[in-house]
This record gives sequence, C-alpha cells and structure tokens, in this order.
Amino acid sequence: MGLRSVVGVRYAMLPLGGFWDGVCHARGSGDPWRPDEDTVLPLCNLGYARGYCDRFPQEDGPDAVRFAILGDDGSSIRLRYTAERDHYPHAHGALELSRPLAGPPIGELLARQAQAYVNSYLRRHD
Repeated sequence: MGLRSVVGVRYAMLPLGGFWDGVCHARGSGDPWRPDEDTVLPLCNLGYARGYCDRFPQEDGPDAVRFAILGDDGSSIRLRYTAERDHYPHAHGALELSRPLAGPPIGELLARQAQAYVNSYLRRHD
C-alpha cells in the first residue's frame, strides 16, 4: 500500500489521511487485483463502493472504515476505528500500535489500513 500524491485535495477528509493505492482484496486473498487510478481514487479511498464497484462483496458487511487518533505518547499510538455500513456504525474498537509500528495486531487488512492512517498522522505530526 503506497501513499499517492494528489495536488489540491483535502487529505483530512480522506479516511486514511491521504490517497493510497495498493492491491484490492475485496474478493479475498485468492483474487488480488491492482485497481487503476480511475477506480482507486473515487472508490477505494473513500469507501461506500457497494453498487459502484463490481468487485465489492454484496454480502452483509462494512462499506468503509474510519479511524481517529486517541493518543500518542511517543512510544505507542492509540486509535479508534469504526467500520460503517450504509453510513451507520457496523463494528468498532480500539487499537494500539507501538513505535516503530509492529506487525498486525488484528485482522491483516484492518491492521494495514490502521497503519496507513497512522503513517499519514505521523507525516503531519513528527
């Protein structure tokens, strides 16, 4: 997952604190796919791609994940996440990532998104 540079975009509005690209795992790890820029910018980075992306799973589950920093004491960063479905909370929890960022403490994809969000935070605050 890599940060993308896009001029004139308000990064604070983006769920991971910036535009990111990478491999799509919407259909599971057995069918990875790298979306093009026309797909990744409006769908993958903003969430709520159900009904717009033919790779998005149709079963019950979240449409987007949002993160917020709770605290940063210099040795670890605490954050909250909310998985949303149709703009309503679907699941939520708290995470703590140690510095330097350790391996995934939770589900691999959520952990990668959390680390991307924390990396965006660190670029702005370190």
